[in-house]
Amino acid sequence: MKTFCRAVLNYLPGPAGDGLVGTEVDVYDGRTAELAGWRDCGFELVSHTSAVREWSDAGAIAAVHYPEVEELARRMTGAEVALVSNHIMRSPEDARRHQQLSPITLVHSDFAAGHDSILRRSYRDGTYDNSALVRNGISPDDVEKARRILILQFWRNLGPAKMDFPLAWCDARSVEVSDGRAFPVTDYAGSGFDFDALGVCPPAEPGRHRWYAFPELRPDETVAFRTYDTDLVARNQTYFTPHSAFRDPEVPVGRPSRTSIELRATCLWL
Repeated sequence: MKTFCRAVLNYLPGPAGDGLVGTEVDVYDGRTAELAGWRDCGFELVSHTSAVREWSDAGAIAAVHYPEVEELARRMTGAEVALVSNHIMRSPEDARRHQQLSPITLVHSDFAAGHDSILRRSYRDGTYDNSALVRNGISPDDVEKARRILILQFWRNLGPAKMDFPLAWCDARSVEVSDGRAFPVTDYAGSGFDFDALGVCPPAEPGRHRWYAFPELRPDETVAFRTYDTDLVARNQTYFTPHSAFRDPEVPVGRPSRTSIELRATCLWL
């Protein structure tokens, strides 16, 4: 297994600390590692070609790519339904619109325990557009009554193969539930959406967290990673996959900048 690079990742401090804790870690080359797949390690590189040809066209992304990702998520998880209701673009242009659309250089996962209640409420009260429900032939009541909710996210590089702030993922098998700490997010990127995200504290044992990145990701590849699962929450097991942007030491900042798209598929067992 090769090393991608040595990088500094920004962790949350312990309960009594303030600020962030810059921690130097080895980031391994995920292409050469024998990884077990998203069910075990939390993330997985997937070959997937989209029919979208112009990624600046938000309408085409919603009309074409949302159903593509829903189908991919159903196939990967075995869920009866997968809902994609929005997407996030990160690029210099998007970052100028809102600072939270810059690469996030904090070790985190997107959702804290209890997020399924927020999801059920958001589909019920119309916070989320109901297009995904209509497209999949279900109602807010179906989301409300789902016996299991799993969020599988998809990250795709749309720019040059080498970028200044690529994304790294931590093997969920090396993470304990107690490593996470919830913190509130209000009006994320101007969307009006409030939720609790999950920051991650550095492990007491140096090197316990195992970090991976995939060099030179192409637009016909996506990385799928789990950020929520009601079944794992109920069993007090690690339901999240820590991830963070990091500085590639071989690429000067902005030369080139990262351009990427993220989608979240809410997978339902009815």
